[in-house]
Parts: sequence; structure tokens; C-alpha cells
Amino acid sequence: MDIKEISSCVDQNTHWYYQSKKLPLLNYFKKLPCSIKYDIIDVGSGSGFFAKEILNTFPDKINICYLIDTEYTEEEINNSLNTQLVKQNTIPNSISNSLIILMDVLEHLEDDIQMLTDIKNNAIGNNNYFFITVPAFQSLWSAHDEYLCHYRRYTITSLKKLFLKSQFTLQSIYYLYGTLFPLVWISRKISNLFPPKEFTSEMKPVHPLLNKILLFISSFDANYINKNKLAGVSCVAFGKIDK
Repeated sequence: MDIKEISSCVDQNTHWYYQSKKLPLLNYFKKLPCSIKYDIIDVGSGSGFFAKEILNTFPDKINICYLIDTEYTEEEINNSLNTQLVKQNTIPNSISNSLIILMDVLEHLEDDIQMLTDIKNNAIGNNNYFFITVPAFQSLWSAHDEYLCHYRRYTITSLKKLFLKSQFTLQSIYYLYGTLFPLVWISRKISNLFPPKEFTSEMKPVHPLLNKILLFISSFDANYINKNKLAGVSCVAFGKIDK
């Protein structure tokens, strides 16, 4: 979760977006081989929401969770030592028996391929996996992207090219929130006609009833529509990091 969005009073434990966004990640981790225990390396972890969800759901399948974010202070890092949620500013030098997750991270990096290359170079053995989400379609660009300092939005095609360059072995890639795409597209086209004086996040608390409706729709999308190659608000990709 982007640390910037915490200031918008978004509660990731109830908000429809985060509660549905975690579902494909948990479903994927559940299917990984059970013969080993994994390290979770949550790159650009922010609040650590996604790593915490994996740890809480699969406690017996996890060794340790590394929360990687350049915003962590020295005090936060020191306080996390000797826990299962270790905060660091950089990725580990040695990555083995790990699931690396980048939840809406690559769009923040001017050189996105360098991040994947660094992960690839630090990986050891053949039991390393990745799960990545990114915002989809440049046509959905809005003040929200500007506020979060995004460099780009992606398509399946552009993301595939990125994985090919970094030599990640792609197992599956698809669009997420396809059911919400028309509504979001229309909303952003209208909002872009009247640009705000100050960039703000669109991720805000919503009325409990609306939150429940959006959670139902987005959870159905996240759980069952995993072959969508047409359109969506986000793009999901996962696979292996072989040496």
C-alpha cells in the first residue's frame, strides 16, 4: 500500500480495493509448492499490508517477511529486527526460496527494468517466484497518477516486453477489475476535462454500503475472471525467477 494513501484515511483492512486486490495474491501463494517454507519479499511495501495478509493467512508456510521501502526510518528498521516483519530500505543481497511481490510499484520507477534486473541478479536457486500488479492503460491516466508520482501505466504487451528483457519466466498475465473498467474510464475522462488545481488521491473512504457493493463486484472479478486479456484497471502477472 502506498504510504501516501494512508494520509487519505483509507483503512486497508476494510476498503474494497485492498480487500479485493489481495485475493489473486493469496490464491497464487496457496498454489506454490508446499515442500519448502518461503521468505516473502514485499518490494515497495509501504504499510506492509500485503505481506501481513500472507503471513496471517499462511503462518506455517512463511519463514520471514522482508518489507522493502525507501521511506522507512532507521528507528522503524531497528524496531523490526528479530520479528517476522523485517523492514529494510533495500532488497536482500541473497534471495532464495522466496516470493517477491511488487504491488503497484514498477510505475513509480523511472527505470523499471533495473528493479527487476537487481532482483534477478540477487536470486539464488530455482525456488523463487514473483507476483506483480501495475496500473493498466495510459488512457486511464489522471490526477491520481500525478499525485502518486507515476511514470507510466502498462498494458499486457508492454509488461510482457519488460519480463522478456529481465528474463523473468511468466506463468500468467491478465487484466484485473475489467468489470469496473468502463466506469473508471468514463469517470477519468470527465475529471480530466476539469483538472484540479492540486493533485489528490482518488483512493478515499467510501460509504459502507457502496464499499460493500464494490467489494462484491471486485472480489468476484479478482477470484474468477483471471483470463481477461481485453481491459482492466490493473494488470496482474506472476511466474518464476529461474537462474
